[in-house]
Amino acid sequence: MWTELWKLFISFGRATMLGYGGGPSIIPLYENEVVNRMRWMTTEDFGHALAFGNSLPGPIATKLAAYIGFKVAGWFGAAVALAAVVLPTALLMIVLVGVMAKLQNNSIIKGMIRGIQPVIFVMMAMLAYDFAKYAMKTSPGFITFIPFLLAVGFFIMVYYLNLNAVWGIIGALLIGALFLRG
Repeated sequence: MWTELWKLFISFGRATMLGYGGGPSIIPLYENEVVNRMRWMTTEDFGHALAFGNSLPGPIATKLAAYIGFKVAGWFGAAVALAAVVLPTALLMIVLVGVMAKLQNNSIIKGMIRGIQPVIFVMMAMLAYDFAKYAMKTSPGFITFIPFLLAVGFFIMVYYLNLNAVWGIIGALLIGALFLRG
């Protein structure tokens, strides 16, 4: 059991520390650790966990870590994976606050931040592409355009109509319950 807990801490700690740009940008790194390296889940299981986690409030990184940690090693696994996500970055932020306050007007630091932004964009685009494969998939025999219509409707509702995303989430849950059972 200790070995699994250590593997959870290292896997989530490594992915979190290598990720830049927040929870959504580190999800591909989590997927690589969980699916490819450690084989705790299949790609499809990870996609389901991601979908479920995104339907709940709060940061996705912590929800995924706790869920996967629980699946691997129960409550201790959830606590260890969560600690691996939160502790290193929290400690690093405390240290870096002072450094960044002194260097915030430095042109090299500004250039570094501008340089990393396209990389973050690509990581998030990769996540969206990978997730779309699972989000648009339905059970055999069901109309396959419903997930696509949900996505388009949600985008229009939130981006163009400026409605609160929670209404789209509730609507999608209801539509899924009615038309996407399987």
